[in-house]
Amino acid sequence: MPKFGDVILAEMQFVDTLDIKQRPAMVLFEEYGNVVVAGITSNLEMKGISLSKKEGAVKDSVIKLNYIFTISEKMIKKALFSLAYEKKELIASELLKRLV
Repeated sequence: MPKFGDVILAEMQFVDTLDIKQRPAMVLFEEYGNVVVAGITSNLEMKGISLSKKEGAVKDSVIKLNYIFTISEKMIKKALFSLAYEKKELIASELLKRLV
């Protein structure tokens, strides 16, 4: 069962095409087999929360809090790693700022 702060590899459809690719994402929450995730990119020019190789990423990346979507739990190919408590606190704080 995926939980907040888990970084996963999942099949995702891109917004501007019908292509489906395996991409990393960070789990925000899971409910009834639906998993809400934030996309992750290695494009360091994008805005978001930094994610380093030291934290477990394949390469330095960015968690895009402006790219949130829902996938089926069946689309998850594997769990990669879980974020440290401090990083999860930062992400929760940044998300809360956007919601209020």
